[in-house]
Amino acid sequence: MAKAEAQEAAANEIISSDPATGREIGRVRITTPDEVREAVERSRQVFHMWKTTSFAERRRLVMRAREVILDEMEPIAELISAESGKPRGEAIALEIAPVLDLMQWIARSAEKMLRPRRIGIGLFGLLGRSSQVVYHPLGVVAIIPAWNYPFSIPLGEAVMSLMAGNTVVIKPSELTPLTGVKIGEIFERAGFPKDAVQIVSGAGETGAALVEAAPDKIAFTGSVATGRKIAEAAARNLTSVVLELGGKDPMIVLADADLEAAANAAVWGAFCNAGQNCASVERLYVHESVAEALTRRIVKKTKQLKLGPGTDPDVSVGPMSSERQIRIVERHVDDFREAGAVIPIGGSRVLPKTRRRGEEEKGSGGEFEHGSGAATQDDFSSPFLDVSSSLYFLPTVITGATNDMRPMREETFGPTLPICTFATEEEAIALANDTEFGLTASVWTRDIARGRRIAEQIEAGSVCINEHLYTHGIGQTPWGGFKNSGRGRTHGLEGLLELVQPQHIHTNRITLLPDAWWMPYSPTALETFRGFAAKFATGSLLKTATLLPQLWKRIKELSRR
Repeated sequence: MAKAEAQEAAANEIISSDPATGREIGRVRITTPDEVREAVERSRQVFHMWKTTSFAERRRLVMRAREVILDEMEPIAELISAESGKPRGEAIALEIAPVLDLMQWIARSAEKMLRPRRIGIGLFGLLGRSSQVVYHPLGVVAIIPAWNYPFSIPLGEAVMSLMAGNTVVIKPSELTPLTGVKIGEIFERAGFPKDAVQIVSGAGETGAALVEAAPDKIAFTGSVATGRKIAEAAARNLTSVVLELGGKDPMIVLADADLEAAANAAVWGAFCNAGQNCASVERLYVHESVAEALTRRIVKKTKQLKLGPGTDPDVSVGPMSSERQIRIVERHVDDFREAGAVIPIGGSRVLPKTRRRGEEEKGSGGEFEHGSGAATQDDFSSPFLDVSSSLYFLPTVITGATNDMRPMREETFGPTLPICTFATEEEAIALANDTEFGLTASVWTRDIARGRRIAEQIEAGSVCINEHLYTHGIGQTPWGGFKNSGRGRTHGLEGLLELVQPQHIHTNRITLLPDAWWMPYSPTALETFRGFAAKFATGSLLKTATLLPQLWKRIKELSRR
């Protein structure tokens, strides 16, 4: 009986494991579909109160939540690292610091950005009319984030939703459930009203239940396939969605680029978070005249990286998040090899040298650091352990890549850097745009005007010149993609406007005279309407002035009736 009860309990729980060690970190109870619906209904009830709170009160609570995060920064970073596998430094630099910055910005700026806005209505203003737009919160915002940034994505989207006057239900990834629970605790400790922010835990079934519960907005971050399913399900309730989906982001390095800077950026952009970024450098296009020099620098810098568990402060690349994801990387690397590409460094899973069969995990360190020459599996793996049990994959540089190779077309989401050459600016642009995705891109050149010209021709939601990847960490800038990389925007003014509905209010301050377009119609009305089309609709005050006699004739006609 005890065993059966234990199995039943396990079926109702998500087990969170450290990808660096495989050890269990903790468990979270799965929220049932009925409980998800109840959570959305509670959120809707709280919304009616929360939307009436002042911006000053919302600001106070958000800033208090910042203080909670700062007070617990180290344990939060440790939790993020343990669940996602990323180095603790990246947990702070790429998750905690950016969301703290976003929180202070949106807390201080939301009121101004959502202030009623007067609209210029041209010549109608001379008739005593005026128009303005006021912004109303939507209601319940459902946030379904990805596992690769389990803290900054949902927390940032939640704070922006709350500042806009909405309430929030978050369904964290099943790979990082404890980080999701921690987000709920932060808002609770900050003093937000009960149920203003709720966490529902589970896998796909829980996410589907949240979509079917008909929230007023859905913000999803994840794969194109899942994004399509969410959009289809949301359409049944006419629920609007913001979808941040996949990426296959290009980096274009022109012949005049600073190659040292470009190499550093390429290594960081391809390998941070073990390459598990939707805006990673997944395709590097370099001018053929500098390709060898750039590649040489990249390989050299890649050899300096240390792999290992995120608890080690010297580690630059941690394990990948799951067996499923590392298998995708292995398949893509094998495809590159079979297609004739060359792999000067990396290309395989690895294990720490210091581990031996029967040894306990020590939570720090094997000998992962690259030595001289190209690194291979033998350089890093213990012969006493099965490499297939590891979630570590060597940072991998690939040369001789071309766009007709399958891995150049599918999202890899791992520590690989394929390098392709081009001869002309036009060819580089065509290669960069030759994809179903369009999230971010970068152009590297000392000629900023040329860089801007190229950037404007790249089909991507964000294009950086002499930068890559990090603009998700700038809360003031919009984030989102073209093509299959998504719909809608998060962050920035554009992201805030996704979380409200605009209402247009039009006022007529002159009611003593009838409107010339009112009924009943007559030959005089028809002549006046012709004048509106030919003169008033030009927007020209001088041409409209010639219409005044006919307009006055029409108004007198209506006044007599």
